[in-house]
Amino acid sequence: MKHKILKPVLIAFAVIATFSAGFAFSKILPASSGKPAMKKVTGIGGIFFKCKDPRKLKEWYSKNLGFQTDAYGTKFEWRQGTDTTNTGVTQWSPFKETTKYFEPSTKDFMINYRVENLQALVEQLKADKVIILDTIESYDYGKFIHILDIEGNKIELWEPIDVALAK
Repeated sequence: MKHKILKPVLIAFAVIATFSAGFAFSKILPASSGKPAMKKVTGIGGIFFKCKDPRKLKEWYSKNLGFQTDAYGTKFEWRQGTDTTNTGVTQWSPFKETTKYFEPSTKDFMINYRVENLQALVEQLKADKVIILDTIESYDYGKFIHILDIEGNKIELWEPIDVALAK
């Protein structure tokens, strides 16, 4: 007899708990505006770091790890997951340890993140009071801007033109 009463009580409890959790999360999570969320960062665009002698370091990486380096470092080409007919690149770049390019950060590295719509993201970052260090600069291989995170790390945001990089 206990089991006949216990089963409906447990089912009722599960239904009420599920409804309550859904209601609670609907109040905590932001409401959907009906339009798709803007993609922000889509991947790592590059890894930049300071070193004593970039030329010698590039030679070492070339000799020992097979990097094909140029004046900037090397590019790692890959296929985009959503459309494997499109390629993308991630840049690896050693900088002279005295470079001012990472300032105002005092760190020895800077990460470059790939983004889809830099202009829209910058507007959102401004609204969120993120420190923006410069204005968007455009080149034949993409658009760039620099920001600081809450710990003072300089971040480079890049909206790439991968077709130009493949040439």
